[in-house]
Amino acid sequence: MIETIQWIDGAVVMIDQTRLPLEEKYVTCRGYREVATAIRDMTIRGAPAIGVAAAMGVALGVLHAAEPGLDAQMEEICATLAATRPTAVNLFWAIDRMKRVYSSVAGQPIAEIRRRLVEEALLVREEDIAICRAIGRNGAPLVPDRKTVLTHCNAGALATAGYGTALGVIRAAVEDGKQIDVFADETRPFLQGARLTVWELQQDGIRTTLITDNMAGHFLKSGRIGCVVVGADRIAANGDVANKVGTYTVAVLAKENGVPFFVAAPISTLDLSLASGDAIPIEQRAAEEVTHVFGTRIAPEGTLVENPAFDVTPARYVAAIVTEKGVARAPFEESLKKLVS
Repeated sequence: MIETIQWIDGAVVMIDQTRLPLEEKYVTCRGYREVATAIRDMTIRGAPAIGVAAAMGVALGVLHAAEPGLDAQMEEICATLAATRPTAVNLFWAIDRMKRVYSSVAGQPIAEIRRRLVEEALLVREEDIAICRAIGRNGAPLVPDRKTVLTHCNAGALATAGYGTALGVIRAAVEDGKQIDVFADETRPFLQGARLTVWELQQDGIRTTLITDNMAGHFLKSGRIGCVVVGADRIAANGDVANKVGTYTVAVLAKENGVPFFVAAPISTLDLSLASGDAIPIEQRAAEEVTHVFGTRIAPEGTLVENPAFDVTPARYVAAIVTEKGVARAPFEESLKKLVS
């Protein structure tokens, strides 16, 4: 299993996803600000993995905090991590979880506070791996045998603590004996599909074909693709799904061609406080991600750029949302609420 993020000797160690697939390098973060930087610059990315990183960042911050003024330092640690990326709700879910643990041990010796926070961060990681395997088990029956699965971006082991959400469903289907192969959208502009999904599935020996984003419609029309499986960064109460930009396009094309579009995500990705996806904040990233590829300029100087990192797929295009607690279908306002009750 790919070790996306680990806690080793009082430090957070994560694979540098900006270097893949050309170089397999690990980054060691010894302070919470380093973890925040790693989240912000996408050294680590993917909603569940960001949540694990945030939990470990909080633990790391308190591990090195001075006892006087600890409450204020805890607030600063959490605020710094929360300011890294706005869309993935798992980030805020993990920080809130760590805050609750901190409150539960308030007044105890600082050594005990530190021990409990580290313990909780490690638990978040272990739970994430187990959750992804459960998502895979629940989603595998939805994958048609002897067909191709299309995925967009990377929702695999690299986007989680291990195993993956969308790729977890694919892995579980293969483990069940289904004869499937995968089409991976390249996922411009950061190329998570080309760089990460293809690399990751190659490690497992799962046959994977790379296509450019604008080829998805052609292949969805061909009849070759049996289903689409993607991850999510935030899911609203009505089933609207925020995921990597380009997901909405794939969902519309899938609907047009009668191909079921499945979303795989943990319960922690649900944000039932939002009535619809219209309220999901969409991160805007640097223009250089669009005007440059691996440092080489591909657009004229002075080019105006819009670079939203995510888009929102309306629930009407989603055939099912696969979670560790079961599979939700429309009407999502009812089925998602049942999963969390």
